[in-house]
Amino acid sequence: MKGQVFEKVGVNISTVAGGLAKDFAATINGASADQNQFSATGISLVAHMANPHVPAVHMNTRFLTTTKAWFGGGADLNPPLPYDEDTAEFHAELKAACDAHGADYYERFKAWADEYFYIPHRQVHRGVGGIFYDHLECADEAAWEANFAFTKAVGEAFLAVFPRLVRRRMGMDFTPADKAQQLEWRGRYAEFNLVYDRGTLFGLKTGGNIDAILMSLPPEATWS
Repeated sequence: MKGQVFEKVGVNISTVAGGLAKDFAATINGASADQNQFSATGISLVAHMANPHVPAVHMNTRFLTTTKAWFGGGADLNPPLPYDEDTAEFHAELKAACDAHGADYYERFKAWADEYFYIPHRQVHRGVGGIFYDHLECADEAAWEANFAFTKAVGEAFLAVFPRLVRRRMGMDFTPADKAQQLEWRGRYAEFNLVYDRGTLFGLKTGGNIDAILMSLPPEATWS
């Protein structure tokens, strides 16, 4: 908290297991009211930056089992002050990771991110997108290995590109108007995570650590 570059960063590594509430189980792949046992493990990272020229970012990868087993995850960029160069570079890194594992992965998962990271009541996207994927099922060991390799590639792509964007923008001067825009867009980010985000809902419904579940919320935000 309150660093000169990273105003707030959270990195959660979680492993949970148990029984899902019957009404919630019906919404989870491979679960039902009668078969509601689950296990889940994942990494979730959110960074809110001190300088509004540096984009905020989210990255998550996870593996879940019910009566099925599958991988999910993704990453998306959330700049208060977008730069086409940064957006293109972020997407190019994710596309390279996708292309190495599935010819249609990038187009599918980019479109999924565009649909998912949208705030209907504001009629705006949360940021400039990225990729989002879920339910990459592991029917056998070969599928598990392939999906795990892809999920690792997503994390490695994120680690390659985001530090470059931070270093490019972190020393730029900014105005009070720039800061005001950052705080307004942080409000949008908070609205999405509290109303629509699947991970937040899953954590709350499964009795997770509240501080960890809500670590994605920005340290300061405004609503106009």
